Amino acid sequence: MTFWKRILVEKRALIVPLALGVILNAGAYALVVYPLGVKSAGVADRAAAADQTAKIAQRDLDGARALVTGKSRADEELSTFFDKVLPADQPSARRLTYTALPALARKMNVKFLDRRIEVDPPTRDARVARLKIRTELQGDYESLRKFIFELESAPEFVIIDDVTLAQADLAKPLTLILELSTYYRLGANGN
Repeated sequence: MTFWKRILVEKRALIVPLALGVILNAGAYALVVYPLGVKSAGVADRAAAADQTAKIAQRDLDGARALVTGKSRADEELSTFFDKVLPADQPSARRLTYTALPALARKMNVKFLDRRIEVDPPTRDARVARLKIRTELQGDYESLRKFIFELESAPEFVIIDDVTLAQADLAKPLTLILELSTYYRLGANGN
């Protein structure tokens, strides 16, 4: 009998339970521990993915709140613009420029030559209409430059659309032609 066989026969009572224990441990590892480890790793991955999704959702929520706040602020500013800055109607828009332009010209030592007013017909469903003003002034370059600066800085809502500066004769003063626009609110019936 060989050495290993003899050990196996004599110590069978000890070796069989040990072999059975090794087989049961290997089976328990294969059937219980390993699947739980894989499942645990899957749970950790899902938890990380859920955390990432929660961060993205929070960012989206913050963006949506900022959008709502921005929209509210824009609505308030637009309301202020319509109620306080824009003239209420066409006569108010005419008055806005009728006295302000000649007064500003006198103040800046500029000669007020001519003014023509044209009303753009309002478009359908428009909330505002445009009043175009073409004005002609004469003076030296520095006075005309100051006039334009003061006009742009004035509280009246007037937009400079076009500027033409000409001098027909070197002995004569410069001529400034301004194309201006102002807007006014339309009533519920479009006028």
